[in-house]
Amino acid sequence: MRIAFYAPLKPPTHPVPSGDRRMARLLMAALGRANHRVELASRFRSRDGTGDPARQQALADLGQHMARRLIRQYEARAAAERPALWFTYHLYYKAPDWLGPAVSAALDIPYVVAEVSHAGKRADGAWAVGHAGAAAAIAQADAIINLNPADVAGLAGVADPHAILVMLKPFIDGADFAAAANRRDALRKDLAQRFGLDGEKPWLLAVAMMREGDKLASFRLLATALERVRDRSWQLLVVGDGPARAAVEAALAPLGRARVHYAGRRLAEELPQFYAPADLLVWPAINEAYGMALLEAQAAGVPVVAGATGGVPTVVAGDRTGLLTVPGDAGDFAAAVRALLDDPARRRKMGEAAKELIAEEHDIGTAARILDRAVHDAANRHRRLQ
Repeated sequence: MRIAFYAPLKPPTHPVPSGDRRMARLLMAALGRANHRVELASRFRSRDGTGDPARQQALADLGQHMARRLIRQYEARAAAERPALWFTYHLYYKAPDWLGPAVSAALDIPYVVAEVSHAGKRADGAWAVGHAGAAAAIAQADAIINLNPADVAGLAGVADPHAILVMLKPFIDGADFAAAANRRDALRKDLAQRFGLDGEKPWLLAVAMMREGDKLASFRLLATALERVRDRSWQLLVVGDGPARAAVEAALAPLGRARVHYAGRRLAEELPQFYAPADLLVWPAINEAYGMALLEAQAAGVPVVAGATGGVPTVVAGDRTGLLTVPGDAGDFAAAVRALLDDPARRRKMGEAAKELIAEEHDIGTAARILDRAVHDAANRHRRLQ
């Protein structure tokens, strides 16, 4: 099936790495594995992060213009070369889909959305325009694919009650991470030399963009928690960069320069070599949807300590592949880190279980099968309604 793919929040071609960009790319790859022909329909970003009604209306108008242009382009193609289905990833009130509903209706093709949320409280606020646009798109969807169970309740009364609802666990292509786990000792020696780490002491790892808001808040909570385990031997390696780097470094500075090391921003293909040598991934995950770094660490055989926010409990098996802590509670987070620092055997057991969890429940192969069924079911539903 030829599929037009669109991500209104952040296109998969965006130059700045993020979890959204990563999942968009993974969804396209998974659909490709299921033998669908996936093409990026547009790079248009509809996001308004400030709550500016005039900007939202301007984006809506531009989106409608671009939709009309796409319709003309697709209609100019031979029938076999037109999209047979439209697939939109991550749509909500700050980033509504102004393209997919119009194109799908004009071409009379199924409209499928993944990772969508609806917040009724935004109906009359600063994001009213975006809220209305997102709600209209959700209502038109033939199939809704949920990656975060917390989003399901909000769809009641908005989605078509007969739309196909699919639960898809967040996933990654874990092959490179599993392969890196088999080279752990060599990678650990290499990173120790490159970043001045002590191979005899436990390595804590944090992998995240450095930006204002929830990411910075997570770094600050992490710093507070690690202050409480200074009596233990450990080092922290931070992978990531961004506009809030100075604030992140200021938050972590009290831990001491001997303990905290920075690897900066790394390409996606480099990440397995940073995960595999670590002993523990530590991330408070404030307001995290689910956390790609949590999946990647576990795929490399690294247990995690994370805040039990949002969809995090759906990707970390508490007490089996890591420890989940009370959201925003630095004391609880510190206690969990201390417990695993003091028990290397438990860490190793959790790491092995983590690799199994990702391979069995969060791998791209499993996702490809679920997505394949979802798009075919959506196409069948659409045909029945014609």
